[in-house]
Amino acid sequence: MFMQPAVIKYGGSALVGADAALLEEIATLHEEGRRLVLVHGGGPEIDRALERRGIVTQRIAGHRVTDAATLETVEAVLCSTIGKRLVRACLALGVPSVGISGQDGPTLVAQKMLGEGGADLGFVGEIVDCDVTLLRALLDAGFLPVVAPLAISPDGAQTYNVNADLAAAAIASALKASAFLLVTNVPRVLRDLDDASSGIDRMTVAQARAFAASEACRSSMKPKLLAAASAVSGGAERAYICSPSSRTIASAIAGDATMIG
Repeated sequence: MFMQPAVIKYGGSALVGADAALLEEIATLHEEGRRLVLVHGGGPEIDRALERRGIVTQRIAGHRVTDAATLETVEAVLCSTIGKRLVRACLALGVPSVGISGQDGPTLVAQKMLGEGGADLGFVGEIVDCDVTLLRALLDAGFLPVVAPLAISPDGAQTYNVNADLAAAAIASALKASAFLLVTNVPRVLRDLDDASSGIDRMTVAQARAFAASEACRSSMKPKLLAAASAVSGGAERAYICSPSSRTIASAIAGDATMIG
């Protein structure tokens, strides 16, 4: 299927109740000697954890405003609750797995991001560097890295919350991944969100960026398209936007997805 490492971004709505089939497929591919990196998100679980703590979620142009209390919750949910749950599930399937965040290594380095019009987003970061030395070491040792989308400042003093799609794209680019899969809650990019038959099978990088900038691209598809385009332009061979199924990875590569590249 592929020789170079493949990067799978799995998160958001797709995480809810759909772990088993994808992780079983990952286990099968790992047993066959395929090298995989799993990057996860977790927005819905973060929302619930913040609500339990009485912290109001504020978003500006799709970015979660992240103050100190929010960042503490985000880090706990991503690195502990979700990351370790995925590691345990992989270990139960016989896959040697290690949970890390982009801070480790460091793998992902970010600077403070400002929102539209210079809005202060708090501890939200824009990725400026990706060093995959740690990931390659883990892959070479036979482990499946399970990566939480957090980054660190260049001086190592500050953690940043970063977009999970863009974090996965940076890793896919740096690894020169043979496949970058964004597993989401829709089977492919739709020209019209209200028309399930309007799926797009294939896009060039330029087409993906143009569609992301258009009014037709709504909801959370914009960052996914931009992440896919960024990964391919940065060195990944192909990117796929797909939904979970009994054979998510194989089905996407066989054509049941929107392919960018």
